Amino acid sequence: MPPRLPGNRRAAIMLFLVAAGFLNGADRQLISLMKPLLQADLGWSDYTYGQMASVFQMAAAFGLVIAGWFVDRVGLRLAFPIGVGTWSLAAMAHGVVHTVGQFTFVRIWLGATEAIGTPATIKAIATFYPPSGRAVALGAMNVYGSLGAMLVPILVPAMAMAVGWRATFLIAGGLGSIWVLGWMLSSRWILQPEVGEAEPPPAGPPGPDEAVGVRAVLRDPATWAVAGGKVFSDQMYWFLVFWMPDLLRREFGLGLSGVGLPLAVIAGVTALGGLAGGLVSSRLLARGMAPVTARRLTMLGCALLALALPAVLHTSSVWIAVSLLCLVMAAHQGFSVNLFALTADITALPRVATTIGVAAFFGNLGGMAVLQASGWMLENHYGYGPLLAFLAVSYLIALAWIQAWLPRVLGRG
Repeated sequence: MPPRLPGNRRAAIMLFLVAAGFLNGADRQLISLMKPLLQADLGWSDYTYGQMASVFQMAAAFGLVIAGWFVDRVGLRLAFPIGVGTWSLAAMAHGVVHTVGQFTFVRIWLGATEAIGTPATIKAIATFYPPSGRAVALGAMNVYGSLGAMLVPILVPAMAMAVGWRATFLIAGGLGSIWVLGWMLSSRWILQPEVGEAEPPPAGPPGPDEAVGVRAVLRDPATWAVAGGKVFSDQMYWFLVFWMPDLLRREFGLGLSGVGLPLAVIAGVTALGGLAGGLVSSRLLARGMAPVTARRLTMLGCALLALALPAVLHTSSVWIAVSLLCLVMAAHQGFSVNLFALTADITALPRVATTIGVAAFFGNLGGMAVLQASGWMLENHYGYGPLLAFLAVSYLIALAWIQAWLPRVLGRG
């Protein structure tokens, strides 16, 4: 059972998780929002931009394997501020580089260090929330974080036009130092268990009997069930994070500032999808359904909603397209929340972060492939059609993969 923490300290944990998630997403999103300025100033083509996105994905993929092990080994109290601090420095470094080679280096730095965010967050949720509350906690975290994330597509273009893209990177990256200072000052109090309880796992490194290596995690069929799910379901997310602003500009003629409001609306509805997905599976649990069955049924509903994606290219109305993107991204978030909750359900707590790190590694490889393919296809005038058609069915493929592995995970195969 999760350690008993007073409500105010559990709320404080959620606040830090939300803030870290917002910083992580904002620093990652800067490059797509300022793509026209970067292309004009640095002379990038669409293919070069696709390469930058792929390099980030590659670094994040390999970083995730180390990050998950690092969180399980060191604990949240130290691992989290190290991660936030280093990725914030990487974001700031974008503002002082000039060549494509230098920009590639800082993208690798950012991708590798931002990798700690996902395993650290899932580890915290798995530790402090019971199975019936995990999906809701993940969904609520997305909703709270989106209140800030909705502002990013509006504020960043305005800031970039006012002070330039270099200063924007410096300002956005510098916000991470505030998070690190707050965590270091308060984490010992927040993570202190109630009197008479053992220290919760995230507060420090696990004991020798709980140490988990990547090799042991790779032998666990639960890892491969989740990894395949991440490979196919993450491609949609990474494609839309890096190419959605360009999609709206290319298909509907929106300018740099014109994409701000549509992206803010999509961000808000996306988070509501995560909360809805968490509430649906939790309601099914409350009715007596097994956790694994409740997660899969909810994920199936989300996968069916994602089939609407190709319709974006068959409307002349930008707001109909935005509505479709809202639906698909909300479905993605509902699917993702339940996939993470499923991971916590079928994985031993001492290895949750490592399992998430390994699975997300493979998910990022899938994202890297689709980003590279996107740049190549657009450069060669194939357009967005084939990409959206494949991504629309990717969630059904992910669910089929998970279904094929679950009998081994549950000891029936």
